[in-house]
Amino acid sequence: MKISLDTNVLLRLIVGDDEAQERTAVEALEKAETVAISVHAFCEFSWVLNRSYHVSKPDIATAMRRILDIRNVTANRPAIEAGLAVLDAGGDFADGVIAYEGQWLGADTFVSFDRKATKLVEAQGITTLLLT
Repeated sequence: MKISLDTNVLLRLIVGDDEAQERTAVEALEKAETVAISVHAFCEFSWVLNRSYHVSKPDIATAMRRILDIRNVTANRPAIEAGLAVLDAGGDFADGVIAYEGQWLGADTFVSFDRKATKLVEAQGITTLLLT
C-alpha cells in the first residue's frame, strides 16, 4: 500500500504523548510500500511542535530529518530543504518553503511584512522585499 500521512500521524511518531497511537503510526509506516508526506504536512508539523509542544527549532529540524531518512518516505525534498535551511537559521520552516515554491512558480522576489523572514530568506540567496 502507498500512503499519505496527515500531520497528526507525523506528530504521533515524534511526540510520544499517546503510546497506542504511536505504535499504530509506526506500524502503518512499516507496512507501507511508500509513505508520501506533503510539504503542507511538514509546515503544520513544524508549527504544532513549536507552538503547542514548545519544541525548539533545532529539535524540530532533527525530527524532520529523521522522518525524511525513513527508507520508504517520499517528499518534495528541495522544498523541504529550503524550509529546513530557514528553520536552521532560526526562522519559520514555512517561510523557507513559501519562498522556494514562489521561485518554483516563477516569482523572483519574496515579499513579506516580516523583517526576520525576509532577512533569513535573503540569506538563502533569494531576493526579498520587506513591506513597511
